[in-house]
Parts: sequence; structure tokens; C-alpha cells
Amino acid sequence: MASAYLSLGSNQNPEANLSSAVAALRRRFGQVRISAAYRFPAVGFDGADFVNLAAVIETDLAPEMLNDWLHALEDRHGRRRDVPRFSDRTLDIDIVLFGDQILRGSGNLQVPRDELKHAFVLRPLAEIAPDAVVPTSGRTLRELWEGHVDRTRAFDRIALG
Repeated sequence: MASAYLSLGSNQNPEANLSSAVAALRRRFGQVRISAAYRFPAVGFDGADFVNLAAVIETDLAPEMLNDWLHALEDRHGRRRDVPRFSDRTLDIDIVLFGDQILRGSGNLQVPRDELKHAFVLRPLAEIAPDAVVPTSGRTLRELWEGHVDRTRAFDRIALG
């Protein structure tokens, strides 16, 4: 079993899509640690704000298989892949960390994710896994968040149904 650290986001019916995704994670993986959900501005395009949260699961799947399972979950939530990379999303789930592995695979499987530099990924993950170490830097999520430019910024918490 390995710990997988996930980033989840949506800016299209986000409360319903994120609640449904968390329920699906719990059905498949059992106990799931979930951060609070926060509102963040869209990054890379002019669009509606996103609601983002983080989850930590224990999985028996290899990273590639977990990535495929997560893509299928996104697809079941109406995720479109025929639009620009930076665009509105019903559901976006990325594997940010997978144990202490460093992966640079084909497609979008990259661990640790470059998006870890953004508050929308780092803030929720540091909340639920502050002592997790990023293998490429040797720094904990807490350390990265404490040094982040947005660490003193207040982000709205969003209640999920």
C-alpha cells in the first residue's frame, strides 16, 4: 500500500462534483483524509473561480493504474478533454505525490506535480499532510506553504454537501 496525495478541483457545479468525487474515493479506497474546500481564482485562463481540496488515500494501485482510475472518475463527471488545457472543468484530479516516488511518465502523469507551487494545490495539502516530504526538494508541505507568497492570504472556505 502506498499513500497518494491528490488535488481535486472544479469550477462547474463544484460543490456537487467534488462531493460526488470524494464519495467515489471513499467507496474505492475506504478511509480518505480530506482537507477543507477553498475558493481560488482560475489559473492560466480567465474563468470562474475554482473550488479545490486535497485528499490522501492508501492505495494498492500502481501510479499509472491510479491515474487511469482517476481519469475515468473525471470522465464520469463530464470532464471534457477536447478543450484547451487551461479551461473550465467539471472535475480535475491530479496525483501530486505518490509515496516518495518521482515519476515522469507519458501523458499527464508527473509526480510530484509542478502545480504544487500553486496555492490551490499546496494550501489544502499542507493542511492535511504537513509533514509529507516532497522527494524532489526534501522539504515538507508545511515548509513549502510557510514559504509561499500566498501563505497569509485568506481563501474562502466552501462547505460541500
